[in-house]
Amino acid sequence: MDQLQRLTAGDIVHLAPELSLVITAVVLSLLDLLLGRSFSRTVLGWLALLGVAVSAAFVIGDISTLNPAGAATPVQPITLLGGSWRVDDYANLFKLLFLAGTALILFMSIGNVKEDEIPHKGEFFYLLLPATIGAMVMASSGDLITLFVGLELLSITSYILVGMRKKQYASNEGAFKYVVTGGISSAIILYGMSFLYGMSGSTNLAKINQALGENYSSFEPLIYVAFFLLLAGFGFKIAAAPFHMWAPDVYQGAPAPVTAYLAVVSKAAGFALTFRVLYSVFGLGPLVQTNLHADFLTATAVLAAVAMIVGNFVALRQKNMKRLLAYSGIANAGYLLVPISTHYGMVHFSNFSELFFYLIAYVFMNIGAIAVFMLVSGPSQNENISAFAGLYYRAPATAVAMVILLLSLAGLPVTGGFFGKLYIMLGTLQMHKYWLAAVIIGTSVVSFYYYFGVIRQMFLRSGSEETGIQSSVTGQITIWICAAVTLLTGFFPHVVLRYIETVFSVPFDFFIQ
Repeated sequence: MDQLQRLTAGDIVHLAPELSLVITAVVLSLLDLLLGRSFSRTVLGWLALLGVAVSAAFVIGDISTLNPAGAATPVQPITLLGGSWRVDDYANLFKLLFLAGTALILFMSIGNVKEDEIPHKGEFFYLLLPATIGAMVMASSGDLITLFVGLELLSITSYILVGMRKKQYASNEGAFKYVVTGGISSAIILYGMSFLYGMSGSTNLAKINQALGENYSSFEPLIYVAFFLLLAGFGFKIAAAPFHMWAPDVYQGAPAPVTAYLAVVSKAAGFALTFRVLYSVFGLGPLVQTNLHADFLTATAVLAAVAMIVGNFVALRQKNMKRLLAYSGIANAGYLLVPISTHYGMVHFSNFSELFFYLIAYVFMNIGAIAVFMLVSGPSQNENISAFAGLYYRAPATAVAMVILLLSLAGLPVTGGFFGKLYIMLGTLQMHKYWLAAVIIGTSVVSFYYYFGVIRQMFLRSGSEETGIQSSVTGQITIWICAAVTLLTGFFPHVVLRYIETVFSVPFDFFIQ
């Protein structure tokens, strides 16, 4: 307890990314209460965006501190609060991704969100901030308690965001299902964590790994129980089949910007949590030499395959664009689980790079696709794929941007999505998991059908509106930022990978010490 209570002024600096968002959220909530109803809440969106930018600047400062210019090796990670909080480049890279996704969602919402879509726009702008804080806490945690606090902060805020269209039945239904399934998944995760604490007497991830390795023969059955409970709970959070049933209804009922947030930031936070906990507890140290390690990899690979198959095949029957993106997200959860199912070794040590590169591509191509969806569905309130009919004739430039984003989602050259899937597949081949590589290829081919269904609507169908589509400047800029990043990560994937591998260090940033 004495260690947990010691925080110096220097330590506070390393908490600045989270504290800046806390301060921004408090200030925005007070402004929302004090400003009159006639005052435009758009200014709150710009202030929220400023808070996110400040937080990102502090994260970049932490990366510079841990990777000083000219140094041969990175600096040891900074640990606070008795080891429960880690400032390492694993967390810093994820934080930058969370903040980039949040910033794009805030930016595209400014000028696009209408009162009938989100009645309380001020609340929407500042509620995204505590949700992002929860994601950042999950990325920096080295302890089960702080992990769970971050998880619940993200979850509870997301429940509110999903139900913001309170006068619409679909939103109420989605929010209710999300609360119920989210509560169940949190309980399952907490139950699994209780087994780990009971066997190790600690909530610190490194100490749990050490204790389980030393007492594996005594606790083997309970270790398996804890692992499968955590895998199931994490499967709910990342919407991987068969734990995915909440996602289509929640995506459909939520406002479009909230759908984007759940699809990218919340999912990325789930993977930050899954990768950190599963490898730190079950995938490293003495447990590598046990049967559990092989079973951990096999179970994760099976879950990945099921998610890829179910997500892609069920998406074939979807007519609602949000539900199609939900099942696409389920399939992509499977692709992102594949690097976790291939262990570190002399032959293959790029798990994190494969996962993170595809996450970067996934964040931008999904936000861009949802930004286009907001543009085409806004005037008619049509959320079906048919809303894209004749888009090329109404807004040619937007249609071209959407083609780029859809090609990336399908995994076709030369896009970030293509190289993301390619690197993941090459990693499975290096580890001789040929069956998993075959699933990646087969399901990717299946996805061409429903992604090209949207393209067919844009180019080969006539729309009901022959006039051009009116869109805010922020919406158009967001679309083209996402399309540009999608192309740049396709033309220069080696630059992105080199940066990730330069910043991230396996022994310094991933092995919890």
